[in-house]
Amino acid sequence: MSIVNAKRNMLEAPFLKQMMQATQNMWRLGWDERNGGNVSVILDEEEVAPYIEKGSAIRTISLDFPVPELAGKYFLVTASGSYFKNIIDNPEELLGIIQVADGGNELDIIWGFANGGKPTSELPSHFMSHIVRLEHDENHRVIMHNHATNVVAMTFTHELDEAAFTKSLWQMESECIIVFPDGVGLLPWMIPGTTEIGKETAKKMNEYRLVVWPHHGIFGTGSSIDDAFGLIETAEKAAQIYMLIHSHRGGVKQVITDDQLSVLAEAFGVIPKPGILQLTK
Repeated sequence: MSIVNAKRNMLEAPFLKQMMQATQNMWRLGWDERNGGNVSVILDEEEVAPYIEKGSAIRTISLDFPVPELAGKYFLVTASGSYFKNIIDNPEELLGIIQVADGGNELDIIWGFANGGKPTSELPSHFMSHIVRLEHDENHRVIMHNHATNVVAMTFTHELDEAAFTKSLWQMESECIIVFPDGVGLLPWMIPGTTEIGKETAKKMNEYRLVVWPHHGIFGTGSSIDDAFGLIETAEKAAQIYMLIHSHRGGVKQVITDDQLSVLAEAFGVIPKPGILQLTK
């Protein structure tokens, strides 16, 4: 079942290049300081096959949290402690390809994580959320976590109510209700890197593709790296606008109204999460 030994140069694989570019962009935008942030991507076997040979894994690591639902699946994952600014220059150490073994109790490291590296410490949160999102969307592939600056800042100045938080973001930019009509989930403050926060995040993933960890960061999902990145990028831009206008002396003079948001949603064929918009007509 396990696979090693590159047939083609793994560094030329499109999925690896996309990950390298995305992590570089997240660092450049200031969303992943030091070793903050992590990404995991489900890889189809057809994507991986040209670059690997069947055989023995480089090494195998045990899982404290069995994930039989993901048995046999391949993932491209950022390494624990990886500095995103360095991934583009050192992918073989700061990225890795893993396969969940039969039964879901172990991980076979197929490529990468050189010099004894291992997957991100947030892997439990990623796996739990992957399982839930796959139940809702067979095309789901990516979990992306970073410290999007303005989204985090907004959790200090805005009430931590999901409907209110979502509506404030929708009101900042016409694109928002189109890109995330399902809204934004919020957790209470919790210690990151724990099984508990992973479970609570996964629960939210039943309703949302974006989940905010107050005073910490954001989890975004998607069918591709671009999809997940664009989802977070849109929320972050809206949060930036929110923070800019709420620091302005003149205060807010107008926003996109609920009726206007409803018209936008209808025009683009999306259904806003119920209970957020209060319509006058």
